[in-house]
Amino acid sequence: MKHSSFNLSMRRRQRGFTLIEMVIVIAIIAILLAVAVPVFTTHLRHANEAVLKEDLYNMRQAIDQYSQDKGKAPQSLQDIVGAGYLRAIPKDPFTNSDSSWQVVQEDVLTSVDQNEPGISDVKSGSSVVGSDGTAYSSW
Repeated sequence: MKHSSFNLSMRRRQRGFTLIEMVIVIAIIAILLAVAVPVFTTHLRHANEAVLKEDLYNMRQAIDQYSQDKGKAPQSLQDIVGAGYLRAIPKDPFTNSDSSWQVVQEDVLTSVDQNEPGISDVKSGSSVVGSDGTAYSSW
């Protein structure tokens, strides 16, 4: 009889965790999250900045190629897509929109027969400041 009551008490004890064990596990998880979340957000921001730089580079290259080939600057970003220099206008990673790009119109005409100035540069439409301390809209 004594033997069966000992087994019964051992089974009850082995069924679950004590409150102290649960608090310790939760505290360890909280500490790990407190370290991991800021590192993750920093890496995510750097990744978005890399995407922004690449998109700006590609769009600027397309504007330059369009201007050289056509003898005039594009009037809109859609002109570049329509002429096949870009597949589509990329989404700004910080505004998550393809219509928030800020185009820079230049008053200089690139050829004699050009009657309207066009786009000379493109910038991000985001007002957020980057990790280097400058606004994304100035990149």
